[in-house]
Parts: sequence; C-alpha cells; structure tokens
Amino acid sequence: MKRRTLLTALSAAAGANAVRATTGGIATPAGAAVAVGQTVPWPDMALLGGGRFGPAQAAGHAVVVVFWSTTCPFCRRHNQHVEKLHRAAMALPGRRLRVLGVARETNADIVARYAQAQSYSFPITLNQPGLVELLSPRRVIPMTVTVDRQGRLKQALAGEMFEEDLLELLQLAA
Repeated sequence: MKRRTLLTALSAAAGANAVRATTGGIATPAGAAVAVGQTVPWPDMALLGGGRFGPAQAAGHAVVVVFWSTTCPFCRRHNQHVEKLHRAAMALPGRRLRVLGVARETNADIVARYAQAQSYSFPITLNQPGLVELLSPRRVIPMTVTVDRQGRLKQALAGEMFEEDLLELLQLAA
C-alpha cells in the first residue's frame, strides 16, 4: 500500500484546488461532492439479482466501492482482486467490510451476464445518477473508493490496483 499511499498524496496535492462536481440529485451540503473525512450520504440502490444497498447496509461497516465497466480490460483484472477482497471480507468475524461494485453501464442484463461469466460474487449495482460525483471529482475506471466504519470518506484511488494493495483494505474493518 506504500505505492498507493504515495500516489494518493501526490494526486491530492495536485488536485487540492480542483472544483468539485455537483452530485446530480444526491443530496449533499451545497450540492458538493463529499470531501475526505465527511460522512457519505448513501443513496438507496437496487442490486443486480435483488436486494438493496443503502444507509442501513453501510451503517457500522467499512465500505469499498469499485466503479468499473464491462468494456474495460483494466477493470477486469482489477475486479479479480476485488473478488478476492470480497471473499476475504465475508470470512471476517462480524463481516464489518462491505464491497460494492458499481458498473458504469446502463443495461442490467449485460452487466449481470458479464458478472456471471467472470464469477463475481460481490454485490453490484448500476451507476446511480450522481453517485460517482458524490464520492470523487475524478472520472476514471477502475476507481476504488473507501469509506470507514463511521461512514466517512477515506480515499478515492484511481486506476487498477495490485492484489496486495486491495487486500490491505481489509484493515478498514478493524
């Protein structure tokens, strides 16, 4: 995670004066994206295959949100590591870490078929209007966003991550 920490610090310094995007309908103070350290106002989201993810599912849990696309080869490799993170999180006592995949596509059938073909077991939702803008001003995929157990935004990590870096995110559950 040292590589990622250094890159995050450098990108935060470079983007410190960036203008925040609006959230496209998700309510945040003054319509701004959530800043690191602020509480994330989770929208209620439908998951592929049934179920919901929202404030009740996030409460008291660390959350790793991964934005990805079925057409992105980097996302495919990245999500193999996300799947390992999800399986490891499910094995933790108390299951205090949740993993949520957010597909950028709008066709649920295409995403569901792709997820099944890749053997993804982590929960997946389609991109909600304003969700990516809520969590980060960056528009890259894959993008991994972390939220601590108190519901505060920790970081947004742009780009494909190494397996060991993703698995270190298990520490959020502590």
